[in-house]
Amino acid sequence: MNIAEVIIAPVISEKSMKDAGLGRFTFKVATGADKKNIRKAVQDKFKVTVLSVSTMNVKGRQKRFGARRIEVTLPSWKKAIVQLKSGEKIDLFEVPASK
Repeated sequence: MNIAEVIIAPVISEKSMKDAGLGRFTFKVATGADKKNIRKAVQDKFKVTVLSVSTMNVKGRQKRFGARRIEVTLPSWKKAIVQLKSGEKIDLFEVPASK
């Protein structure tokens, strides 16, 4: 698997932002990616040191669309939580200071 295709997007939620303050960053990754590929992709892309990688498969949920309210199952996806060396951070997870 190509390293550039491993990380799809950061996961921005209340829990992931709280974890980012503790050095754990959450990403949506390719379903075929393993922990070694995820570690290498994060280290190459963000120039940080990864201590550990946790992965989980997130089941697709049911959602209703359209005027007829047709129920559709959204696709399943893979989530990776990456623990960085203390003192390092990823700028995607920075919250801008509000005035």
